[in-house]
Amino acid sequence: MHSLANFAGFQIAWWACVLGAAHGAPWLGVVACLAFVALQWLASPCPRVDAWLVAGGALTGLAFDGLLAQLGWIDYRGSIGALPAPAWIVALWAAFAMTINHSLAWLRPAAAIVLGAVGGPIAYLGAERLGAVELIASVQATIALAVGWAIATCAFTLVARHARGGGVSRPFSIGDSR
Repeated sequence: MHSLANFAGFQIAWWACVLGAAHGAPWLGVVACLAFVALQWLASPCPRVDAWLVAGGALTGLAFDGLLAQLGWIDYRGSIGALPAPAWIVALWAAFAMTINHSLAWLRPAAAIVLGAVGGPIAYLGAERLGAVELIASVQATIALAVGWAIATCAFTLVARHARGGGVSRPFSIGDSR
């Protein structure tokens, strides 16, 4: 999938997650994220690396957002008691991870830290304004989101760069074997 299509697909998945959760249909976001991940994976020249990133993204979302919910800092709409974090936010983390080798393949670690530290909290604040989440302990939650997303985005970027052979900062081309 072309980088622009990858970016647009993730944006659609984000909106589906947030609006679905805010309006009592969190399954909508899960379906959108699964469709995005599946379509990107089918078109990917690096499906094995993408699969690892998606799995890492889902586990990170489950643990990180589960912790924020457990601490009582963020209330997520559309939560099911069986999971520490709602399925829609876990699916959204997986979808975000699918951008790392594609529309975000240009990221270097320092830029990834800045993008995560700024973009993570902004996304949650936008989700709050749309009614999908509530930042209960807003200062603590915002700081935790900035730090957590900075670390996660940098870690995903480093994993992807390593899988691409180190210093390569471009999307995979059709000829790549990974």
